Amino acid sequence: MKTNEKYCGIIPAFYACYDDSGQVSADRVKKLTRYFIEKGVKGVYVCGSSGECIYQSKEERMETLKAVMSEAKGKLTVIAHVACNNTEDSMELAAHAEKLGVDAIAAIPPIYFHLPEYAIAQYWNDISSAAPNTDFVIYNIPQLAGVALTMSLFKEMKKNPRVVAVKNSSMPVQDIQMFKMEGGKDFVVFNGPDEQFIAGRAIGADGGIGGTYAVMPELLLKADELFRAGNMAGAQAVQYAIDEIIYAMCTCHGNLYAVMKEILRRRENLDIGTVRKPLPNLIPEDMPKVAKCVQMIDEAIEKYC
Repeated sequence: MKTNEKYCGIIPAFYACYDDSGQVSADRVKKLTRYFIEKGVKGVYVCGSSGECIYQSKEERMETLKAVMSEAKGKLTVIAHVACNNTEDSMELAAHAEKLGVDAIAAIPPIYFHLPEYAIAQYWNDISSAAPNTDFVIYNIPQLAGVALTMSLFKEMKKNPRVVAVKNSSMPVQDIQMFKMEGGKDFVVFNGPDEQFIAGRAIGADGGIGGTYAVMPELLLKADELFRAGNMAGAQAVQYAIDEIIYAMCTCHGNLYAVMKEILRRRENLDIGTVRKPLPNLIPEDMPKVAKCVQMIDEAIEKYC
């Protein structure tokens, strides 16, 4: 068994859960956590992009993680994204996450200002120092963060023994191979872009963390199962179905997370609220499109699972 087997598999990104007034709801967080346990996924990635972390306060993120951990209880691998726009808040979130007993913390690089690599490394290492007994995952998402994880920066971060994985959301699949080769035997690389999950697995990713996994975990689990069994044609077919669903969800006026939360409400009777402004909510014209997405998911699950 691999040293980091607990990170290998399907890890959905956890959605922000709000009550009807738009405030973080611990009760709804717990319900979403139980849903993931029931679906049989490997773990959850909490308070990342899908968790609308950029629009939440430090306290709200702490409340969310606490509610997740109260239900996970070893049944899920929990990775907590703790990056904020300043080091002090990030370190506080990291320390809080370690106290709760998460499996790992993760962080994007500092955003807005374009910092030199040594400053980015210092930021990540400072965060890691606040959770000295917890694994650290580098989150590489250059299309949103505005800075990429270069090989020189990666090599510098590998000097930190707590750095065990990269969540790679850059579009070139080749990046996964480069991080795997440089990282070594037990180093974990997660595929980030959902549309290329099987491509990422084929080139070396140990699993995936994705924002669309929550609405169709059965399909991601099946794709991964087929890949592990060496059935590449079958895995490719499921990946194509996943991609068609993603493309359909992206045609709505409302933000993708608003679409997916409505799909969960319709398919799973799981109400976790909507999205927080400035993310746009659904409009009436979106509802037939959402219904079509629900149908596509149902039909794909019936066909492949």
